[in-house]
Amino acid sequence: MKYRVDHDYHIHSHLSSCSNDPLQSTQRILQYAKDEHLHKICVTDHYWDDTVPGASEWYKKQNYPHIAQSLPLPQADGVDFLFGCETDMDMHKTVGIPRERLRDFDFIIIPTTHLHMTDFTIRSACTDCESRAALWVQRTEHLFSLELPFEKIGIAHLACELLNRQSRALYLQTLQMIGTQDMERIFSKCAAVGAGIELNQSDMSFSASEADIVLRMFRIAKSCGCKFYLGSDAHHPAAFAKTKAVFERAVDLLDLQESDKFRIGGKV
Repeated sequence: MKYRVDHDYHIHSHLSSCSNDPLQSTQRILQYAKDEHLHKICVTDHYWDDTVPGASEWYKKQNYPHIAQSLPLPQADGVDFLFGCETDMDMHKTVGIPRERLRDFDFIIIPTTHLHMTDFTIRSACTDCESRAALWVQRTEHLFSLELPFEKIGIAHLACELLNRQSRALYLQTLQMIGTQDMERIFSKCAAVGAGIELNQSDMSFSASEADIVLRMFRIAKSCGCKFYLGSDAHHPAAFAKTKAVFERAVDLLDLQESDKFRIGGKV
């Protein structure tokens, strides 16, 4: 059976500093799910715990008490609204969620591609495409070496343009410099631990001429047995209008089936 677009596991509310949009309330997010007939959604505001050293100034205020203001989440018949977060990995490969907080979330997103945060996730001297491609490998591989409940962890926007924001051409060049063997090794580990690979709305909004470059890693991930989930990464209500069409296109291009779907906690 073809992969059904029936969920969205990466959504920000106004509590994320990069949103700060009063219209992006949890009630509005729930309405999006109802309008698009989604059965499961998750709010994933940016988060770095107070007990984990090294937070950037931007992350410091996005602690657990801050993002927990969204609780209790509104609910509706036919929609399962989950509480999650998007934490981060700094340049020392420290992840911003402590072990004792893992149980407080239904789903946890960890990106390895936030390479726009100079002197937090990346050193200022790391500017060339080759170095950034190497960081993609090092950071992503390290993540799968950690002791984490991967059955409820998603790896966000692995083809994110934030890998290299200098230009679109250099971003695509950076993707091309990530070795196939490195990807195969990393995605085999991902499949073994059972983490989810995100199909992010922004990553999937590529031109026809860019499709093979962007989709290469996802095709390799699929061949290694990885499972995929959908994430709009919406920060404002306007983003909801195009989400489903982008997801459907990605599903078609990757020829995804229901058997390729990541299910949080392994549950249907």
